[in-house]
Amino acid sequence: MNIYVGNFSYTTTEDELRDLFEAYGAVESVKIINDRDSGRSKGFGFVEMPEKDEALTAIKELHEKEYSGRRLSVNEARPRREGGGGGGGRRNQGRNYGSY
Repeated sequence: MNIYVGNFSYTTTEDELRDLFEAYGAVESVKIINDRDSGRSKGFGFVEMPEKDEALTAIKELHEKEYSGRRLSVNEARPRREGGGGGGGRRNQGRNYGSY
């Protein structure tokens, strides 16, 4: 199960997140999301746990828990949408194309 973890300190490491979640079961992978330009943590990431019941327990126990002075946001990650990011908001640009 893929778990979203947000609102942790920018100094939190992947090893620290792994240790936090391993208290609830096996951890397959940990990925902290970094800013593309600065390389600095964005304060959120993902933890993959192979056993669903252990993952659900970790979510229940860690959501809203204070960790390193911050209240964590922990929940099941939503699947990535295909096709990449959103588009611009330039449709019609105030032009009148008539009735549809």
